[in-house]
Order: sequence, then structure tokens, then C-alpha cells
Amino acid sequence: MSKIKVLIVDDSAVIRTIVREILQSDSHIEVVGEAEDPIVARELIKQLNPDVLTLDVEMPKMDGITFLSNIMRLRPMPVVMLSTLTTKGADTTLQALELGAVDFISKPTESELLTDPESFKQTVLDKVKQAVKIDQKNFKLTNALNNKQENTVKLSFSGCQRPNHLIAIGASTGGNDAIKNILMALPSNSPAVVVTQHIPKIFSERFAQRLDADCSVHVQEARHGLKIKTGNVYIAPGDMHLKIVSKNGNLFCTLDDAEPVSRHKPSVDVLFGSLVPIADNVQAMLLTGMGRDGADGLLSLKKVGARTLIQNKSTSLVWGMPGAAFKINAHCEELPLHEFALSILAFASLSRDQMKDKINE
Repeated sequence: MSKIKVLIVDDSAVIRTIVREILQSDSHIEVVGEAEDPIVARELIKQLNPDVLTLDVEMPKMDGITFLSNIMRLRPMPVVMLSTLTTKGADTTLQALELGAVDFISKPTESELLTDPESFKQTVLDKVKQAVKIDQKNFKLTNALNNKQENTVKLSFSGCQRPNHLIAIGASTGGNDAIKNILMALPSNSPAVVVTQHIPKIFSERFAQRLDADCSVHVQEARHGLKIKTGNVYIAPGDMHLKIVSKNGNLFCTLDDAEPVSRHKPSVDVLFGSLVPIADNVQAMLLTGMGRDGADGLLSLKKVGARTLIQNKSTSLVWGMPGAAFKINAHCEELPLHEFALSILAFASLSRDQMKDKINE
């Protein structure tokens, strides 16, 4: 098998060295070049024809967003962004994902490299190897068509017949676009939605704020003890597990600072596991993402009466998490991304007896 050819673009010589050494430690990867700015990178792309680009979001001469936009227009290819954990870095990275970047890696601090270098190394290797598998051009065209066909207008909804009906979403790589696709179609009286997306703390806050500006539903980062209400969406903070508890006929967000589960914090399995006691009033879904987080939790929910959904392969940027759920038959239904919003609203409008009949079909 031929090696994955990677071009590193970053104005920091230190970061370039760290990333190069990590990538070269894997026999399946070859670093074919390095560039300190997009001007140099542009020429190296022509000369070296890399399979994957790692791209700093903030650089001199031409910013990463402008350069990425040009790449996606002239030569679509898998791009993994290297992001700083700042508000500016978060905004730029989220914009990059909307433009077509496959994924992002948070630049580690010096203390993180000293205390847990293996975690950063594994993240870099995993994401570069995953990126090369993605048909970037086909994926963007497919989802652009899906969005145009289904989600150009808000859907109507007559309301839930069951109190505390809850929508739960788990996602990772490619999840930002997928979650936005669903939430933008939901009307303001939609059932409440809880979301666990693999994303760092400052990114989750900015992600929620950006979604809130675009959606009819109110999107916010979840807070400990926050009461769950119709028409609201609660995003798990990027450094805490989100659980849902039922008290006195109401649902509440609970944040848990426990250890990562399968390297993830927040973890989709943790969220889904907390929903088992109320499963008969839950719709849970696994969207695009690398790995298998959420698959076991989805199966647990299906076994106790929840409606469980997975995103199909053709509309997933990465069919890892939904694919893992598919393998263990954790899903009731498999849907293309553009059908989720209409499907969950139609199901939410059913009575409890109708809902049970639908699940048992």
C-alpha cells in the first residue's frame, strides 16, 4: 500500500517539527513537504500533489480561511486544521469546517506535550489517516444537494402529545455540519434536543452561539442543573460529560467531570446511558463521526424502547460511529441526513401508543 503523502503548513517551526516527527513515526505516512505560509504551500501543492494537508488557521501573508477557500474551489482535498484554543481560533476553525475542512486538531500547550504526549500523537495520526479516506468532492456535493432539497425552509410542527419528549444527538467528525443541518430545519416549538459532539470547551461554546444565531430553536451550552424546555437545544461543554436526569416530572442537565470514556469527554455513550430510565420517550441518533462512541449506548436505548436512528453512509463524512451501531444492530432506522428533521418531528407528534406501534413495525 502506498504511503499517505502529507504537506504541513504552519508558520511555527516548532509546531511543524512536532507534527513532522509524529507523522514520520508511522510507516504508512510520508511528510512530503513543509511550508511556513500559504504562498509557499500553494507552489508545493502543485509540485508534490499531497494526499492530505495540515493547515494552521492563523498565518501571515494569507490567512488560513482564504487559503482553504481557494483550495476547496480549485483543488478539493482533505484538509485537517491545526487550531489554537482561543475564541478567535474557535471561530476560524468552525468557519473552516463549514468551508470544507475535514477535521481539526487543537494545538497542544507545552504542559500537555510534557504530561500526555501520546494523546496528541494518537490524535494527529488518527485524523490524518481518516482524512485520506474521505471523498471530499463527492461528500460536499451530496450534502449541498441534500441541504438545498430539504432544509431551505423551517418545518412545521403541531406539537408533542407526550411531555418531556427528548431528542438526543451524538456526533464527532463532520458533526458540526450535520447537527446544523438538522437544527436549522426545526421550528421554535420543536421537542428539546440534547447534543454531545466531540469538541473542545471553547469550541463548544462558540458552536452553540453560532447555531443559536442561525436557528429558530434556542441553542445554548448546557449548564449543570439547567431545566430542559421545549424549543431549546443543549450542547455538552467540551470538557464535561452531559447526563440527563428526571426529577419531579421534569428533565435537567447534569454535568459530570469524570474521566474520559474511550478517550472522549464528553462521551456520547455517557449521554445515551443516562437516558435509559426515560428511553420510552426518547429519540436518539448517531451521526457522522470517527470511532464507535455512542454505539453501545444506542443499543442500550433500543433494548428499552427508545427510537434509535443512524445516519447513512453516503451522507456521512465518516461512517465510523453510525457504522459501529449498524454492525451491532443498535438502530431502528437508517436515514440520509436531510430526512432526520422531518422524521423526528413526525414521530414526536405521535401519541404514546402510536409511538410504540411505530417502533415495533
